[in-house]
Amino acid sequence: MLTAQEELPRIHEHHQGWEKVFGMASGKTSPHDKFVTGLSLDEKTLVALRDELYGGSWDQMQGDLRDRLKGRPYIFKLVNRIQVDLDRIDTLVEYEKKHKVNLADYLKKKESR
Repeated sequence: MLTAQEELPRIHEHHQGWEKVFGMASGKTSPHDKFVTGLSLDEKTLVALRDELYGGSWDQMQGDLRDRLKGRPYIFKLVNRIQVDLDRIDTLVEYEKKHKVNLADYLKKKESR
């Protein structure tokens, strides 16, 4: 089993193809598909990490990052952009709550095309 630190490069590499996938035209496009298409690679990676390392929980991921900022024990290291990532997560959480969707579902749908 890989540690969280070893897992990030694998996840990031796996999802680098998203940029090409999201550029593809499709028939019907929902507002959520459009939103996901506009996500940066960093935001897409955060959604993937949330599902793969934190069991789909934004709360656990945010708590982990905040613990790191406070010097407490933490589960996962994300470079030195923790505050920026927390701000991105807030935006993603707000969108998911407002629209009652899981963005990972839309990322997976786009990736399978």
